[in-house]
Amino acid sequence: MKVVTLEIDRLGHRGDGIADTPEGPVFVPLTLPGEVVEVARENDRAQLLAIRTPSPERVEPICPHVGLCGGCALQHWAPAPYETWKRSLVVEALARAGLATEVAPLLPAHGDGRRRATFHARGTGGSAPKGRDTLAVGFAGRRSHAVVAIDACPILAPGLDGALAAAWAVAQELVPLAKPLDIQVTATETGLDMDVRGSGPLKPDRVAALAQIAGAHRLARLTRHGELVLQREPPLLTMGRARVALPPGSFLQATAAGEAALAHLVMEAVDGARGAARAVDLFSGVGTFALRLAERVRVSAYESSATAIEALNKAVRGAAGLKPLAGEVRDLFRRPLLAQEMKGVDVAVFDPPRQGAEAQARQLAASAVPLVIGVSCDPVTFARDAQILAEGGYRLERVTPVDQFLYSSHVEVVGVFRR
Repeated sequence: MKVVTLEIDRLGHRGDGIADTPEGPVFVPLTLPGEVVEVARENDRAQLLAIRTPSPERVEPICPHVGLCGGCALQHWAPAPYETWKRSLVVEALARAGLATEVAPLLPAHGDGRRRATFHARGTGGSAPKGRDTLAVGFAGRRSHAVVAIDACPILAPGLDGALAAAWAVAQELVPLAKPLDIQVTATETGLDMDVRGSGPLKPDRVAALAQIAGAHRLARLTRHGELVLQREPPLLTMGRARVALPPGSFLQATAAGEAALAHLVMEAVDGARGAARAVDLFSGVGTFALRLAERVRVSAYESSATAIEALNKAVRGAAGLKPLAGEVRDLFRRPLLAQEMKGVDVAVFDPPRQGAEAQARQLAASAVPLVIGVSCDPVTFARDAQILAEGGYRLERVTPVDQFLYSSHVEVVGVFRR
């Protein structure tokens, strides 16, 4: 690597500072526009060594692991310019797709913090069995597969208190297997729900040891690759008027405030559709939107995960005051809901994974559904899908960026389309 001095010109889409040099752009993590920095450069990447001229927008990070942990990219930036930049990610994605529409101010939705997290556990090659000198439990490092060991994370919700201690205990029990582990923990209304993946087959005595750990740490449930180890309480969350028993390792919006904000934007658009009686919820998960939609209209929900649909249908049976709601297992990437199947539908909501919903968007574009609401965790794929809908005759009425992934480059988007 070559030690050089650079001036940071702008910020990239992943939150890295970019210095525009005669040889091309150089990406420098943890830097801000206008800063003069000393770096160790290798091709188009550089490691920050020293800040010679700091930006007036620089602030002190709230976590000591910044620079090592890959989870937060922008703790060092003041809130106002950070929020302006994050909104610009949505504005620029829409502009590149040729879409002109109103983009609302960024809606902060971090709330109390993240209610779910995936911790990684890796052996470090030490000699003491089960000791912390032989194990790292935490998050992946910046641009690295190495694990940064942590005992606390300031962006986690209070509901995840105790999650790291439980993850360390589970990992210490399994470290002799020399397997990389991923430990997903979700804060629910009845306690912590933990799913462990990567351990491989376990002998009964080790499963029993895990059950003891789950009991000692008062986990609501511990599963391994979705298989039950111990359950003290079913992991429950309230969605609208229903209570959902979460399947092991199920998808959930990262923060409670984020879920509430996204749901509010969706329902606000639905309430503006006078006379709406029937809706479809595409990529429904366990019913984040479907269960709330059913307070107003009849709903058909579609999702590829059988366990998610089972949880949704069970929640419907236990809820009062809902209009008919039926969940169906369907892979919308391979078998998108066809335009003719949406005949008579007044509202369509789609909330796909990060890769977007290109095939489903083409069917929506060919349909006669008067109101379509798109929810996305990726502005680029959202803009692509929105362009497909626009070419099919929809008008993108407005877009709202939602920030539930504080200090990261990730931003949620809710777009309202009308014919």
